[in-house]
Amino acid sequence: MTRHRIHLFDTTLRDGQQTPGIDFSVEDKIAIAKMLDEFGIDYVEGGYPGANPTDTAFFAAPRTRNAKFVAFGMTKRAGVSASNDPGLAGLIQAAGDAVCLVAKSWDYHVQVALGCTNEENLISISESVLAVIAAGKEAMVDCEHFFDGYKANRAYAVACARAAFDAGARWIVLCDTNGGTQPSEISAIVTALIAEGIPGDRLGIHAHNDTGQAVANSLAAVEAGVRQIQGTLNGIGERCGNANLITLIATLALKPVYSERFVTGITGDRLAGLTSLSHSFDELLNRSPATQSPYVGASAFATKAGIHASALLKDPRTYEHVPPESVGNFRKVMVSDQGGKSNFINALKQRGITVQKDDPKLDHLISLVKEREATGYAYEGADASFELLAQRTLGRVPEYFSVTSFRVMVERRFDAMGRIRTVSEAVVKLVVDGVEMMSVAEGHGPVNALDIALRKDLGVYQSEITDLELTDYKVRILNGGTEAITRVLIESTDLTGARWWTVGVSDNIIDASFQALMDSIVYKLMKNRDLAGRVAAE
Repeated sequence: MTRHRIHLFDTTLRDGQQTPGIDFSVEDKIAIAKMLDEFGIDYVEGGYPGANPTDTAFFAAPRTRNAKFVAFGMTKRAGVSASNDPGLAGLIQAAGDAVCLVAKSWDYHVQVALGCTNEENLISISESVLAVIAAGKEAMVDCEHFFDGYKANRAYAVACARAAFDAGARWIVLCDTNGGTQPSEISAIVTALIAEGIPGDRLGIHAHNDTGQAVANSLAAVEAGVRQIQGTLNGIGERCGNANLITLIATLALKPVYSERFVTGITGDRLAGLTSLSHSFDELLNRSPATQSPYVGASAFATKAGIHASALLKDPRTYEHVPPESVGNFRKVMVSDQGGKSNFINALKQRGITVQKDDPKLDHLISLVKEREATGYAYEGADASFELLAQRTLGRVPEYFSVTSFRVMVERRFDAMGRIRTVSEAVVKLVVDGVEMMSVAEGHGPVNALDIALRKDLGVYQSEITDLELTDYKVRILNGGTEAITRVLIESTDLTGARWWTVGVSDNIIDASFQALMDSIVYKLMKNRDLAGRVAAE
């Protein structure tokens, strides 16, 4: 059977940049474009040259080798010829292989947003496409609000798509700009449009995620005949985001209902780097990867229920819809008070720890975990702390340092300007390689002061923790009142990009934090010596 080619169009650098809190620099854009290019994406849309200094600088030179480099912008203005429109000229002159023109396809928007006649808008679409083609570049048209426009005025929406097609646009992209169209509507409208004479191999889909169905809508469009999918890395974008290309790539490649009929430019070897691509992008954004992301999340192939884990060990297909290694992820059986021996044996095995089922140390470890979780610990969310507990129970953790005492002082006072200041100071006494040491530090709050003091001087190990960074700190109150038991979860990372989680529990938030901080450092030192398992550091 001949498989149809699906072309992948990434708009992370343009539409994705509209995500609240995300603002790419030129250097960021160059790095992301390189990631996408090397992974095998067909089109990389870089932004709107001329609209802002960053995008203009980014389009000063070609940024891809294999993917087509795409500039985005508006069609010519009504009443101005294509040759005299400075905006269109800027798009054509920018470095790149293609131009994606955004065009109104809902007559309501033509009247309200553009303030021109429907016929003038059709002329703008046609003449702009012709100008791009004349310049030797590939032309495509994003029919903005196409599905809402189709439902409001079918004839005009089709006329907009027809104008782009007749002018020679390579792709006419149907946009669900408001993100409210349902998969069944997408399928019916695309089918009807193809019946109007615009072939599916000239159509694309651009879906927003406002109802959580951007991926489903994109797949519905593919089923109906479109052959280009637009989306973003990890589904970033304005409001609720765009179609998640990471999820779409894996689904198209690994689900037989699609893989037997369609093919993308992503080879099997590259697909195995999908998790790395997703996480590397989040790392560049300085945010933690979403744990429950399909295919690539830390929890995507994780289980903690005893009967599930037992079945998983017998045959992974019992609770896995695809092999985790196919997307560069891995299986994780988590330990908790719900887990039996099978969970623990497998969890230890994944960390390179072999233990026999009848080993009394295993029974002791299971009892210890369940006892500690009854007091508030949560090891399914703190793999590094679990590994350290397991290693200590089995007598395999070196004592890099020991803390003899610590003290934290918080003082609220007036400064020289008469303003109220709260100053936190921490003192940590520890022994490293037989040498007694004391560190003092001030910080932004007691936990920060304690963290700085603890890591201020570890003697012979100091150089090993210079790249250790605490990236997240979560506090959970487990019962009411100021005397409540507190659980602290800390996420750490280093220059290798690995992340690990540690936990501490106490009726004193500082003590709970200190437990998690110490586990993080000890785990880092073990990791440096290849003594730590892969599962805890993702």
